[in-house]
Amino acid sequence: MKKFLLFVAFLPFAAFASDDCATMRNVPNGVLSLQDVINLGLCRNPQTAAAYASLRSTHFNKNAGYASYLPSVNASISAGKDYVSADSANANRPKGWQDWSYGASISASYLIFDFGKRTADMNQMIATYRAAGFDYDETVQNFVYGLVGSYYELLNADADVESAESALTVAQTAKDTADKKFKAGSVAKADVYKAETTLASSQLSLERAKNNREIAKGTLLTKLSFPANQDIIIADMSSNFGTETENESIDELIKIAREKRPDLLKASASKDAAWHKRNSAFLKNLPSISASGSLGWNDDNLGDIFAPETNKINGSIGIRASMPLFAGFANLYGLRAAEADYDRAKYNEQQTKNAAMMDVFTAYQNYKTAQTVLKHTESLLKSATESERVTSGMYKVGRATMLDWQQAQSELVNAQKQHNSARYDLFIKRAAVALAIGDIKSELEGK
Repeated sequence: MKKFLLFVAFLPFAAFASDDCATMRNVPNGVLSLQDVINLGLCRNPQTAAAYASLRSTHFNKNAGYASYLPSVNASISAGKDYVSADSANANRPKGWQDWSYGASISASYLIFDFGKRTADMNQMIATYRAAGFDYDETVQNFVYGLVGSYYELLNADADVESAESALTVAQTAKDTADKKFKAGSVAKADVYKAETTLASSQLSLERAKNNREIAKGTLLTKLSFPANQDIIIADMSSNFGTETENESIDELIKIAREKRPDLLKASASKDAAWHKRNSAFLKNLPSISASGSLGWNDDNLGDIFAPETNKINGSIGIRASMPLFAGFANLYGLRAAEADYDRAKYNEQQTKNAAMMDVFTAYQNYKTAQTVLKHTESLLKSATESERVTSGMYKVGRATMLDWQQAQSELVNAQKQHNSARYDLFIKRAAVALAIGDIKSELEGK
């Protein structure tokens, strides 16, 4: 029970302490960091709120289970009138409605011994509560991972817009240069047409990049439960991580996953709950011993309530043993069903372990590949930038054609897009590793 609530505890909400973030109508002003976005999301998201409500329900059900360790007490009062017919009337009870009669009673019972059934029931509810806690933790981590992905996708879209604007500037420079050279008679009109084509293509690419950015922004705002047409400004991420020196071995990651991954812990807790349920089903067939006591009072005439001779007080105490002998085979089939549920829980736990280990392995390999891809795109961008610069200079002095310059511009645009995608894909793949081992907190802290 120590782990599943720790996740929410580490998230600081100080940034929005002055406002009720759940009732905000507009996105907060200023630049929002990834941590700010996560805070807003957890405060406003209905999915995590519903998961928390489910957890609270399980918590109260668990607390209700402690009632079996306490005595049960019942009290009752009654008031009534009897009707005597002519056939049953006698000297003491004349025909017709009789006087009011009153009564009150209180009874108590306490389960002394049941061969451990209530303990098994209690342990089952505790294990179910633990499983619900891990389920809540898993819901929160998956939601946070989705926010992280949307955050990086918006940053990537912003970077693509900047690259498209830069490409448009280069295309405009090429168009102006071609115009000047054509007027000077040093190039053919075809160069101007080629430059105009490149410029138009760059303008179209910029509009598409802006559209993609709006979609990415709307996606993030929707996950934060804000209207998609509002504006949000987010901070770029530091690029000081992603080196091979920070990589942990796959064995270390698997070890962390076994200790922290919520679905693994939930599967284990569910298996424990099924085990206790099976025990309870077996113990249900054994006898139980209870102690009971009662005290009652009744009087046929409320007006003489203080007359001792009219009071009728009765009471009893006793010990009762009971054992089910035959219930239409319900107990037998209930036990078999509980045994089958336990077997299923064991297989589910093993299947969850297998899937979790594969998730860790896949996320780890994807992250390592993303590191390599980023290195290659950095080299590609550097080479494409230099190539475009040299080709533009050569065209201005007549040593390169407009087609050469167009090719260099196209390669530069592609290199910029690939580098942007590789950079933020690395962030997402890093978050995927954190999610796979059940420690998304490490991603938010940048460790």
